[in-house]
Amino acid sequence: MPDLKSPSLSPYQKRIIAAGATAFALILLIATACSLLVVLQIFIHTFKDILLPLAIAAILATLLRPIITLCEKHTRLSKTQGIILLYLLVLLVIATITMLLLPILFRQGAEFIHAVPSIRDNFYQFLQEKAPAAWQWLHTKLGQTPQAYVQNMVATHSESITSGLQALPEKISTIGGSIGGLIGSIFAKIAAYAIIPVYLFFILNGNRNVWNDIEKQLSFLPDERRNDIVFLCRQFSDILIAFFRGQIIIGLLLGTVLAVGFGIVGLNFGIALGLILGLLNIIPYLGTMLGILTVLPLAYFQDGGGTSLIGLCAVVFIIGQLLTDYVFTPRIMGDKTGMGPMLIIFSIFFWGVALGGIMGMVLAIPLTAFLLIFWRLARERYLPALTSKQTAAEA
Repeated sequence: MPDLKSPSLSPYQKRIIAAGATAFALILLIATACSLLVVLQIFIHTFKDILLPLAIAAILATLLRPIITLCEKHTRLSKTQGIILLYLLVLLVIATITMLLLPILFRQGAEFIHAVPSIRDNFYQFLQEKAPAAWQWLHTKLGQTPQAYVQNMVATHSESITSGLQALPEKISTIGGSIGGLIGSIFAKIAAYAIIPVYLFFILNGNRNVWNDIEKQLSFLPDERRNDIVFLCRQFSDILIAFFRGQIIIGLLLGTVLAVGFGIVGLNFGIALGLILGLLNIIPYLGTMLGILTVLPLAYFQDGGGTSLIGLCAVVFIIGQLLTDYVFTPRIMGDKTGMGPMLIIFSIFFWGVALGGIMGMVLAIPLTAFLLIFWRLARERYLPALTSKQTAAEA
């Protein structure tokens, strides 16, 4: 008689089957995540002109809501009056900044356009003196000197633009539909983004508790699952608010440091470049990376520039980045995201590709931080339970 109590599978075979099932589940999970990512990218690309204004309004509302609450508590103004007062103050600040900075930006922009020929000639001279092999290669590749090539290109495009303008009256009748469609598309985009203040007003003026609404909508779930989902939503909201509020302030501070530093060391157009690069650092490290690629060549090829000016501009960058990493970020944001510099840079490039452009880069840090929180929650609450169940089953 065979032993009916003997197991049909050995422990080794069970481990192989469990490993195969785990690998299959992991592959299925990765495939599902990739599919959801593709669907999300298509969805965002299709409806970006609808979603982006609403997202901007929601982010601004989370940043400005404490001001409205403070105004409502400590003044006799109603919430609606506080929102209107906030709008007027924002318009006043924008008008003041525009009056102070716009003339400087326009003047430095005009100076840059005027200095382009000098920078170009200095670049040609550098190639001829320091890199004659590269100069000769360009000459051979283009069939003429680079100066002549650039001049011919400018002349060709100038002639094309002139001829196109001359022929424009004859083509208006034939391309009227296309022009109408283009104008309609431009007005549609303007209207889509002009509605942001309206969205912002209604979001700020609302009295509904979002978290209670989420809990009510998820009432069909067990309490533990519902609490986990609400916890993740709260964490993502906190990270989003802290990140954008902190990065805007940090970007303004870094822009001021760079503008003052470039102005002191004598970099042409330094004030405009510093402010622009600081604001670009709302996406972490983006302004610094672009600044190194633009400021250092300009410092070398501008009139009176050279290696000494490159060194001074590099010192300004180093000071700005040190202040950002060790003073501004710890004091303003703390360790809200729990992410290191390498992970931040990787997430910016990853989400920029995954979500198709600047929107992905802007949301990269909050999304990555949210995934980290999700993983920690899953590891602490669910994976230990699965491990203990599997151990008990094997026993």
